[in-house]
Amino acid sequence: MTIRKVGVLGSGQMGSGIAQVAAVAGFEVVARDLEESQLSRGRKAVESSLAKFVEKAKLAPQDRDAALGRLRFTTRIEDLGDSDLVIEAVTENLELKNGQWRALDTVCPAETLFASNTSSLSIMAMAAVTGRPDRFLGLHFFNPVPMMPLVEVVRSIATSPATIAAGTDFVRRLGKEPVAARDSAGFIVNRLLIPYLLDAARAVEQGVASIQDVDNGMKLGCGHPMGPLTLLDFVGLDTAVAVGEILFDEFREPRYAPPPLLRRMVLAGWLGKKSGRGFYDWSTNPPTPVTL
Repeated sequence: MTIRKVGVLGSGQMGSGIAQVAAVAGFEVVARDLEESQLSRGRKAVESSLAKFVEKAKLAPQDRDAALGRLRFTTRIEDLGDSDLVIEAVTENLELKNGQWRALDTVCPAETLFASNTSSLSIMAMAAVTGRPDRFLGLHFFNPVPMMPLVEVVRSIATSPATIAAGTDFVRRLGKEPVAARDSAGFIVNRLLIPYLLDAARAVEQGVASIQDVDNGMKLGCGHPMGPLTLLDFVGLDTAVAVGEILFDEFREPRYAPPPLLRRMVLAGWLGKKSGRGFYDWSTNPPTPVTL
C-alpha cells in the first residue's frame, strides 16, 4: 500500500519528533494527545527543532513552513481514522498502549497499518488486542528522532511480509536507515545496550571505579562518544530501570536486572538530565559527578 497520511499517537518527545520527520518528508500528519497542554508543548518542540534546522541551513525556510502546514494536532482519536499508518508513541506501559490500540481498531479501517514505537515491549502482545495482527509492526525510532538515523522495523510472528515491506519503505522515505528485527524484548539495540549500561552502574555500586573514571575508561579506551553513565543520564535512569525489568521478565538473566543503586536513585528522583541530577549534577557547566 502507499502511505500518504500518518497518524501519531502521543505528542511527547518521541511522538513530536516522529510527527516532525514525517511532515518534513512530505506526509500529511495528525498528532493526537489527551490534553491541549501536551499538544501545545509538542507543537512548540517541533517549531523549535525546525527553527534550529533552518538556522543551521539544513532546511530551507519555505520547507519548514510547508512541513508545519502538513502537521496538525488534535485531542480527538477519531481524527486518526483516515490515516494510512498510525504510529503509537505513548508511555511504555502495555496496558495503557493496548487501551489505545483497542480504541484505534474501531476508528481506523481494516487497511490502516498500526505501528508501535515501543523500545522493548512485545509487538505481538499489542497486535493480539486488535483485529489486524498481520498489519501490526514495530517502528522503533531513537531519541532525538530528527537527528538519529536508525529505525528498528520489528515483525511479530503474525506480521505479514507486505506490512514489513510497507514499513521499511516508509522508513526509507523519511531518510532513515531501517534494520530488521524479530519481536524479542529489547529488539537489537536495547538488548545489547541495557546490559552495558547496567554493568556500568554496577561497577560504581561495587566500588570498581569512580563515575568519571568509568566514563573516561569507555570514552578513551573504546572510543565511545560518551561514557555509559553520562548516556544513562541522557536516557533517563527510570527508563533504563523500566526497560531492564522488561528484559529480565522476558529472559530471566541476571545481567538484565537493574542494580539496587539504580533503583534507589530513581526512588530519590535522580532520573538524569531531565530531572537535573543522576550520576551527574546537570546544574553545573560542565556537569559534575555526584557523591553516592
